[in-house]
Amino acid sequence: MMINLVQDDAHDYGELSLRQNKILNNMLGCEIDFIVKGLDAKTRSIVASRKEAMLKKRQIFYLEKDANGTPKVHEDRVVQARVVAVAEKVVRAEIFGVETSILARDLSFDWLGDARERFHVGDHILVRILEVNAQDPVHVIVRADVKSVEGNTSKENMKKCKVQGKYAGTVEDIHKGTVFVRLSIGVNAIAHSCYDSRTVGKKDNVSFVVTHIDEERNVAVGIITRIIKQNL
Repeated sequence: MMINLVQDDAHDYGELSLRQNKILNNMLGCEIDFIVKGLDAKTRSIVASRKEAMLKKRQIFYLEKDANGTPKVHEDRVVQARVVAVAEKVVRAEIFGVETSILARDLSFDWLGDARERFHVGDHILVRILEVNAQDPVHVIVRADVKSVEGNTSKENMKKCKVQGKYAGTVEDIHKGTVFVRLSIGVNAIAHSCYDSRTVGKKDNVSFVVTHIDEERNVAVGIITRIIKQNL
C-alpha cells in the first residue's frame, strides 16, 4: 500500500501496525490504483499491489520525458489529484502515484478552520505543482497547493469592506488569542478582542466592526462586538 512510516526517536507514535491501521481507516472510500498479482477462483478473491501500480505511474509521469525533455508532471503545472485522507488542518492527496500532504494554509485563500468541511475522501481536485524532486521511482517528492488554482476572491471583495463598517461573520478558528473570522461579504478578518461577555468559539456567528484594513495581508482587522449565535 506504500504506507511508509518513519520509525525513530523523533517519530515514536506507538506500535507500527496500529499506526498503519489508523491511516488505512482514514483512507476508507478513497480511489486507488493496483496491479493484480494473483487470482483465486475458489474464494473469488485476488491479491494485488498498490505499490507496484504507484511505482509504474511515477516512472511514466515523473521520470519519462517528452520530445522537449520535460516530464508529464512538472513545476507550475495544474493537474488532477485524488483526496485519499482528510484531517482538520491537512488534506492528503495522491498525484499520479505520489502522496503529498497539503496544509490548510495552502488549500484556500479563505480562512479554513476545518478542511473536512470542504474536502472529502474520494474527491478529485485540481492542484498546482509547486516543486518536484524525482530521483528514481522510489524517491519522488512533490509539493502542491490548491489555492493558487482557485484564485483569491477575498482581494476583490475587500473593496466592499470599509473602516468602521459593521458586518456579520463566522468564526473559523481561534489561535493564541487571535480569532479568525470569515465575513459574510467574503473577506478574511481577525480580531484580538470580543466585547460580548460570552466566550467566543469556532463556528459562532458574530457581529464584527472593522477598525483597520491590512492591505499587505489582505485582511480586515477589528473587534467582535456581539455573538449573534453560538455553535453549542
